[in-house]
Amino acid sequence: MTTRIAIIGASGYTGGEALRLLAMHPRVEVVAATSREYAGKPVAAIHLNLRSVLGTMKFSELNMEKIVSEAELVFLSVPAGVSHTMARRLVEAGVRVVDLSPDFRLRDPRLYEEWYGFTHGDPELLAESVYGLPEIHRDEIRNARVVACPGCNATAAILALAPALREGLIDVEHIAVDVKVGSSEAGRQPSQGSHHPERANVIRPYEAEGHRHVAEVEQELSLLCGKRLQIAMVPHAVGNVRGALATAHVWLSDSLDETTIWRAYARHYGKEPFIRIVRSGPVKYPDPKYVIGSNFCDIGFAVELSRRRAALFAAIDNLMKGAAGQAVQCMNIMLGMDEREGLNMLPISPV
Repeated sequence: MTTRIAIIGASGYTGGEALRLLAMHPRVEVVAATSREYAGKPVAAIHLNLRSVLGTMKFSELNMEKIVSEAELVFLSVPAGVSHTMARRLVEAGVRVVDLSPDFRLRDPRLYEEWYGFTHGDPELLAESVYGLPEIHRDEIRNARVVACPGCNATAAILALAPALREGLIDVEHIAVDVKVGSSEAGRQPSQGSHHPERANVIRPYEAEGHRHVAEVEQELSLLCGKRLQIAMVPHAVGNVRGALATAHVWLSDSLDETTIWRAYARHYGKEPFIRIVRSGPVKYPDPKYVIGSNFCDIGFAVELSRRRAALFAAIDNLMKGAAGQAVQCMNIMLGMDEREGLNMLPISPV
């Protein structure tokens, strides 16, 4: 049985990646891909990597009535402050929503004014939405009408820290996260800081005074440990196109050995289809280079026992596990499919 899918906002990098994945998915059909800027143009004229894959599909104007009559599930890949005005019409028509924007990630509607500069227009629907990180919220995702896919920086940070917090291994009062992320995070439209001559060969901190993704990191990790956390997080723009690496600097709550920590991470991630624990080899720690093009998250850590300090690592492809890949994983769970469906591609190497 084939499920009909629409993508609203399909011309950006995330929308294009969702199209790529859904085109290879054996149990779905893309019935609409909207774009205000490119309506009427062939999808392959914008996403050149999809030549011959989607046939003659063209971008369409947004026609909500047409979408609710044709689609069973919709991906919203639109800027912040847009999807919260759309989702109600979809869910009332029985269409389920996977939102790739931040509009349904934060439980407290007041935080949208603080972090995103807009007033949330649908706090009731926000209250029932589910944060789309399967490793934490798989059961809630199954029956959700709205799933909010995490930000890429948040995904890496949360996955690096979750087992340590669940098992009380670290000092929750002192957590600092450094995330290095590629240029595709900034989207298709260039700015002075994101187009290639300015972005290439940099290691540049940005939003160091408070990155908006820290709000969802604090929310999710506070739920895990049962205590309100404050976490320092600084992202860095780096010159690669894809990939994000989170390094969480933490202090151990007890004199733990590495075996105890490995066992904790194995307990929590041992059966996860897209988590790989990195322990040894010529590259001892996670590196985004080895997950590019896949939905994997590589997890690892280093312990400095003399100082009771640890560095916890998570490496992802920011457009895959950090965006479209995770969205498809959530879609599979919502539709009762094997969550690996359409996501079985291995990482590309070399890149």
